[in-house]
Amino acid sequence: MTKRIVFMGTPDFSVPVLEQLIESSYDVVAVVTQPDRPKGRKKKLTPSPVKAFAQSHEIPVLQPEKIKHDYQTILDYHPDLIVTAAYGQILPEPLLESPPYGCINVHASLLPKLRGGAPIHYAILNGEKETGITIMYMVKALDAGAMLSQEKVSIHDHDTVGDLHDRLAEVGSQLLMRTIPQLFEGSLEPTEQNHEDATYAPNITREVERIDFADTQQNIYNQVRGLNPWPVAFTTYHDQTIKIWSAEKINDKSNQKPGTIVAVDVDKGVDIATGDGGILRLTEIQPAGKKRMKTVDFLRGSADFFTVGDQLG
Repeated sequence: MTKRIVFMGTPDFSVPVLEQLIESSYDVVAVVTQPDRPKGRKKKLTPSPVKAFAQSHEIPVLQPEKIKHDYQTILDYHPDLIVTAAYGQILPEPLLESPPYGCINVHASLLPKLRGGAPIHYAILNGEKETGITIMYMVKALDAGAMLSQEKVSIHDHDTVGDLHDRLAEVGSQLLMRTIPQLFEGSLEPTEQNHEDATYAPNITREVERIDFADTQQNIYNQVRGLNPWPVAFTTYHDQTIKIWSAEKINDKSNQKPGTIVAVDVDKGVDIATGDGGILRLTEIQPAGKKRMKTVDFLRGSADFFTVGDQLG
């Protein structure tokens, strides 16, 4: 008899996982995702990527505002297994305990490292050289369940969070499809996490986005990569917010105060002093009220905007 699966997920990361489940021999009887949210300047109610994908495959979609109170409809589908991937709400005990094969989650880190809502961002923000995917049982505690499988993924020095996100989403979907058959067969031996080794990746705040040029060149470089394409690192200049989309590490050294503009070159970009005597070149920026653009393109139209000796932040 075909196993019945309820899938729960919300953002782009979840879509490849859902796609693999739909293409499998299992019966995806329903999809649960977050309610439609206002988006863009016009604040138009917009469905999540998972909802749009599920509807395109004519799968019933449930969108409880608070799942801890509104879960009976999910149980009415009598799932053999619940699979979650970046759903965005904590599941209540009746959901965790009802499916015969439990609830499992596709988490974008090598647990117990980087539990929480932003593991892909923090893998780059923290300067990690590798991360990965963990398939784990869901429990009441945050990302603390027993692990069923893991796969490592290397992080390259030029990776943005967008690059790493896409690789992890693909690896996660493939690892899940290798894990579920073993789960149904009963051939998996869950491994308990070592909770003493746990680290955390909380949701990104505005302060995490703000660049402190007193930090090291490498840390700021990681910050820029780790927030591109969302939510994007920023600094201020003449009371204006400037988003920093990309930057390069320059080998030259500076004895200027951190945040000082040490060079403005219409063919290269804008060079900024960092706290360890390094220099970071801003290569792609978004001044307030303007579109994202290469710094050299901005300078060709506004060569006198940045002044050597001024400070950012």
